[in-house]
Amino acid sequence: MEIDPFIFRLSIFILSIFIGYYVVWSVTPSLHTPLMSVTNAISSVIIVGAIIAGLSGDTQSIFNTSNIFGFLAIFLAAINIFGGFLVTQRMLQMYRKKKKNK
Repeated sequence: MEIDPFIFRLSIFILSIFIGYYVVWSVTPSLHTPLMSVTNAISSVIIVGAIIAGLSGDTQSIFNTSNIFGFLAIFLAAINIFGGFLVTQRMLQMYRKKKKNK
């Protein structure tokens, strides 16, 4: 009996969703900032791949499937990077000592 490749990949995708959920939600707050830094680095690699996908294809039409998904990936990864930097800055502000007013 042979397993359909689509079902195999779909099951891996669904398992990765569950694993990612439990990994992210079990992180303590003190490890949140390094975790966000790693996800920002991963998103920057995604942007490089998305730029390559967005610029691939023939020059006759810019609305190929790979171009549309490439530009969508660039947009979503950019939101992830900028949001990650904002969350990281907020987390770092929580650990700074507050100035006492005299």
